[in-house]
Amino acid sequence: MGLIAFLKTQFIVHLLIGFVFVVSGLIINFIQLWTLILWPINKQFYRRVNCRLAYSLWSQLVMLLEWWSGTECTLFSDQAAVDKFGKEHVIIILNHNFEIDFLCGWTMTERFGVLGSSKVLAKKELLCVPLIGWTWYFLEIVFCKRKWEEDRDTVVQGLKQLADYPEYMWFLLYCEGTRFTETKHRISMEVAESKGLPKLKYHLLPRTKGFTTAVQCLRGTVSAVYDVTLNFRGNKNPSLLGILYGKKYEADMCVRRFPLEDIPLDEKEAANWLHKLYQEKDALQEKYNQDGVFPGQEFKPPRRPWTLLNFLFWVTILLSPLFKFGFGIFASGSPLLILPFLTFVGAASFAVRRLIGVTEIEKGSSYGNQEFKKKKI
Repeated sequence: MGLIAFLKTQFIVHLLIGFVFVVSGLIINFIQLWTLILWPINKQFYRRVNCRLAYSLWSQLVMLLEWWSGTECTLFSDQAAVDKFGKEHVIIILNHNFEIDFLCGWTMTERFGVLGSSKVLAKKELLCVPLIGWTWYFLEIVFCKRKWEEDRDTVVQGLKQLADYPEYMWFLLYCEGTRFTETKHRISMEVAESKGLPKLKYHLLPRTKGFTTAVQCLRGTVSAVYDVTLNFRGNKNPSLLGILYGKKYEADMCVRRFPLEDIPLDEKEAANWLHKLYQEKDALQEKYNQDGVFPGQEFKPPRRPWTLLNFLFWVTILLSPLFKFGFGIFASGSPLLILPFLTFVGAASFAVRRLIGVTEIEKGSSYGNQEFKKKKI
C-alpha cells in the first residue's frame, strides 16, 4: 500500500476533510443569509451569487468522487443529446438504487457546468439537515412532505417560481419517491399488481404526481426530460464512506433525451408515459446485467480542475489556523484547554458521521413501506 492509499484510510484524514466541509459550509451558509438583502433589489443577481456559493460547497463532495477516490463516470447516449448538455433547462429522472447516486449525478452536472444551479424535489426533512438543507433553502429547492394533498400548492408555487431562473438548471426527480430496497420493492409490486400495472424488476413503481406537476409547471422553461439510468461495473454497491476511504468505482449512466413536446399535455396520459418510461428503464437495467454495458455511444466527459482547486482553497484557509490552534493547546499542557479541544474533535467526528449517515440505505426512510401499504388498503 502506497503512502497516499494509506492516508486515505486514516480516520484523522477523514476528520480533517469533514472539518473543512462542515466549517466551509457554515461560512457559506452565513454568507447566503446575508445575500437575502439582494432578493428585493435584484433577484437574478441573488440567484447567480447563490449558485456560486452552493458550487463552492457541493464541489467538495464531487472532488472526493473524482479526485480522491478516482471514480470514473461513463455516459452512454448519442452525440445530438450530449451536444445539448449544460445548454438548456431540463428535468432529470434518475433511478434511486445506490447511496451515491446523487453524487454521480452531481459529477455530471459539474462537468457540464450546472452543478451550482442544479435543483431537486426533496423531502422536507432534509431542510433541517445542517449544510445540506440550509444551502438548498437559499437555492429555492422545492421541498415536499410526500403527502400530495398537503404538497400540491407548495410544489406548484415552488416550481413556478423557477420559471425565470437565469442559469441553466437540471431539476432532479426521484420518481420512485424513496430509495430501492427489497422490502419496498416487494410491497411496490403488490401495489402494481393490484392496479393492473406491469411489474418492474429493478425499480419501484414511479409516483406520477410530482412528475406530471413538474412538467406542467415548467413548460416553456425546460426543453427536455433526461432519463438517466445508473449502474456500477462489477455489481458494486458503493457508499459515501467507501468514497471517503478512497475506493474507486466505475459508474455507467445511460442518458436518453426526450423533448418536452413529446410528453402528453393530459395529466393521465403523462402519467402513463412515465410508467412506460420505467418499463424501458427496467429493460435497460436487464440488458446492463446481461452485457455489462448500456446501449448507445460511449462518452467520458473529462473532469475539470475547479473542484480540486476549490477544495485546496478551503484547506488553505481553514487547516492552517486549526493546526496552529491545536499545537498551542497541547503545548500549553493545560487539561482545561486540552479536554474541551478533544471534546470538540469528538463532536466534529460525530457530526461528520451523521452527515454520511443521511446517504446510507439501511438508515433510509420507511416512506416506501408505509405509503405503498396505505395504497393497498
